[in-house]
Amino acid sequence: MTTIGIFGAAGRMGRAIAQVVADTGLTLAGGTDSKAQGEIAPGVAITADPAALAAQCDVLIDFSVPAALSMHLDACIAANRPILIGTTGLEAEHHALIDAAAQHIPVLQTGNTSLGVNLLAALVEQAAAGLGDDWDIEIVEMHHRHKVDAPSGTAMLLGEAAARGRGIALADHSERGRDGITGARAQGAIGFAALRGGSVAGDHQVIFATEGERIEIGHRAENRTIFARGAVKGARWLVGQPAGRYDMKGVLGL
Repeated sequence: MTTIGIFGAAGRMGRAIAQVVADTGLTLAGGTDSKAQGEIAPGVAITADPAALAAQCDVLIDFSVPAALSMHLDACIAANRPILIGTTGLEAEHHALIDAAAQHIPVLQTGNTSLGVNLLAALVEQAAAGLGDDWDIEIVEMHHRHKVDAPSGTAMLLGEAAARGRGIALADHSERGRDGITGARAQGAIGFAALRGGSVAGDHQVIFATEGERIEIGHRAENRTIFARGAVKGARWLVGQPAGRYDMKGVLGL
């Protein structure tokens, strides 16, 4: 029986994951959160000690904040436990920490744990590889009014998929935040637009547009349960994997 611990347990995703763990009959060891104490489930405490939690689990799931990532990775390395990271808003220094941790333990990092979104990313990569750079790529995402980072982690995941398909670096070919007299769109650029409002769990659309025709593929998340289910599936898959860095492609068998 897989025992799971949750970093960021008091947040929306943390509580959704706890519910999925309960529904699937797995064991929830506990959770940590810097802003809350109490219980994540009946008789299951939220604490502030990542190291103690890691020692009790088979695998950890992290949906907290970027600032806590280093501490959580250290706890997992010390306990020799795998970790699935769904935290968004990560920067280059965070990815460097993940790369270093993956030398010691299995680490699955993804901008989105939905199985549907990750299948979408595979389709985007395939489309980008098959279409020339005369096809403009635009990624449009919308989330609830409380989301603090933009573009979303999912939008970045889709952008990276498009860039891989074209054999380019996303950082060198992305366009964001257009406003005012911006000039013509650069050929080969991958554009991002972020919308915020209401209670939207997550809408993503990837548009391939060229002269006279357009391809649009997308995904709509109706609630957070889809992300929680994917996170739990990914965490169970990660148990027993050798040290290394993984993504949701492995979970899907892609």
